[in-house]
Amino acid sequence: MITAEGERSAAIHIRERVIAKVTSFDNVVDGGPVYEAGDRVVMPGVVDTHVHINEPGRTEWEGFSTATRAAAAGGITTLIEMPLNSIPATTSVGAFQEKLEATQGKLWVDTGFWGGVVPGNSAELRSLWEVGCFGFKCFLVESGVPEFARASESDLRLALPEFAEMGVPLLAHAEVPGPIDEAAKRRSASDSGKSHQTLLESRPRAAENEAIDLLLRLGAEYDAHIHIVHLSSSDVISAIQRAKKERAKVSVETCPHYLTFASEEISDGATQFKCAPPIRERANRECLWAALSDGTIDMIATDHSPCPPEMKRLDSGDFFAAWGGIASLQLSLPAVWTEARARGFSPVHLAQWLCEGPARLAGLAKKKGVIAVGHDADLVIWNPDAAFRVDPAQLYHRHKVTPYSGRELLGIVEATFLRGRKIFERGAFCPAPEGRVLLRGQGQA
Repeated sequence: MITAEGERSAAIHIRERVIAKVTSFDNVVDGGPVYEAGDRVVMPGVVDTHVHINEPGRTEWEGFSTATRAAAAGGITTLIEMPLNSIPATTSVGAFQEKLEATQGKLWVDTGFWGGVVPGNSAELRSLWEVGCFGFKCFLVESGVPEFARASESDLRLALPEFAEMGVPLLAHAEVPGPIDEAAKRRSASDSGKSHQTLLESRPRAAENEAIDLLLRLGAEYDAHIHIVHLSSSDVISAIQRAKKERAKVSVETCPHYLTFASEEISDGATQFKCAPPIRERANRECLWAALSDGTIDMIATDHSPCPPEMKRLDSGDFFAAWGGIASLQLSLPAVWTEARARGFSPVHLAQWLCEGPARLAGLAKKKGVIAVGHDADLVIWNPDAAFRVDPAQLYHRHKVTPYSGRELLGIVEATFLRGRKIFERGAFCPAPEGRVLLRGQGQA
């Protein structure tokens, strides 16, 4: 068991869907149902705070039913969904209500929502918070969809004082357009777009570095919580370390794909690897692992962002025409574990990065993310020694294109419990969806 006190053998007692006691291993109540996990790892259910589900409006890209089934199969018990790429985007109370209606009867795991910051919606932000959004997401560069325009510095200066007052985080896609625009001018007209190196050059580290510099300055100015999503560039690690030493309200996530892959290994035309920011060099990856180890990076989230297969342009292999997003929801635990174990980390570290840290970001630390008395009985039981080869046909998200296809990973999820009820075990799901909508400040709706 990976409990709040660390790794130990134990018995978890569940009553009315919450953890009532965590006792010694042999303290079992007579006559009650018992699930014996044997020598497997029992960890808090994974909390993924960066998921694009795309419903309503682009349900053909993903959808609540398929995404949350994939989550359950991957040991994820709580999702916080991003405000794009649905239509409408979650940038107004009306759009949020449409989002809630779209979830009915489809949630296999508990699901909450981030609101969005876009030009012109500053008057909606407090209302979105009041109706239950956990915080707000912005893009500092074009998002790729017209419903979610990039926020300028002036937009952020309107929003951040309110966020500081409300005590909610601003989640930021940290790239600015300037270095990207300059790189576009240097690109050869004859470039076929099939080289990942060319894609890497088109989204230079400077775009990320400058964005994070701006965000850290604004966060300090307004005493607001800045959360940097999907950190890719290791250049900014020292700046983040300084900000944390100065007690700035800053937190950072990276993603399984930045911790697994390296740009040197991506072949021409392999557009399933395209994402933004891009996957960088092997040395950069190792710097990200070091920043996880020392606490500079607080957590790991998937940035699950699927699309129909034709949008990945696998036929042409054109990175510039392909949609940028990686589908990995079901695979996050084994993908991270495979690389973490090879570097000497333990399941205790996974619980910190995949469960406790994301729950804290979302304001759910009193109910989710740890095995402790009073918390929801959200659990994942997995075998850290078992290996498997990723077969896209065995993935439950809507479209099966993934850069993990054919890759051998360690760590097989055997069972997932949501609030004390088994929702997944060895390929079989419970009869009906058990997930609930989560609203900020109201626990479970």
